[in-house]
Amino acid sequence: MATHAPARHDAPTRYDDQRERLAAYFDGTARKAWIDLTSTAKVSGIRATVRAGRDAMREQLLDWLPADLRRTAVLDAGCGTGSLSVEAARRGAAVTAIDVAGGLVDIARERAPSFLGHGEIAWHVGDMLDPALGTFDHAVAMDSLIHYNLDDMVWALSGLAARCTGSIVFTFAPHTRLLGAMHVVGKAFPRSDRSPAIVPIAEEALRDRLSRLDGWQIGRSGRVTSGFYISHGMELVRR
Repeated sequence: MATHAPARHDAPTRYDDQRERLAAYFDGTARKAWIDLTSTAKVSGIRATVRAGRDAMREQLLDWLPADLRRTAVLDAGCGTGSLSVEAARRGAAVTAIDVAGGLVDIARERAPSFLGHGEIAWHVGDMLDPALGTFDHAVAMDSLIHYNLDDMVWALSGLAARCTGSIVFTFAPHTRLLGAMHVVGKAFPRSDRSPAIVPIAEEALRDRLSRLDGWQIGRSGRVTSGFYISHGMELVRR
């Protein structure tokens, strides 16, 4: 059942609206394409490069987590069809996997293996910032913040930081000439004809804002480029 975060007086103006747009998009227009993209089904050349890029980024983020996750609580914030959640659970983690798109979470439940060793996964539909989810040792937000502007992204990371004791690994869309041009061109199409925009973020500006996050510091960082997939992973760790 969907859950909703309580009222947040300091919430950015666009976060909640954008979250609802993403839920509608991934449960509607994009559902079939996303299911194919995250499976072994044959896809077009462009989508194949996106699939390869996402696989590489998922491995990078998982590499930044401890190899042994037994007795460790992990939040998969924006779990999609669940690939990262399953890999973390296989390492022994107790994973809380949540996404705004209920259809994708349904697929994740169906795909998840019945045996996960020492690990387990609790699937949820709703807001990754819902405090009712509890606290975690590690949080992962792979490509789940890329549709938010800088203010909203930093605000969301601050919310995750308040409920995380170890590390946060996440991705953003780095501001490159290609992504910048795609973002501008996308604005030329009627809103009904396009997906929620990926918002390119300047890495230097993001680093500056995150340097002010009390009790946290930036750790590892790495970019993956594969065809039209351009994503930058970053790690926040407790000081």
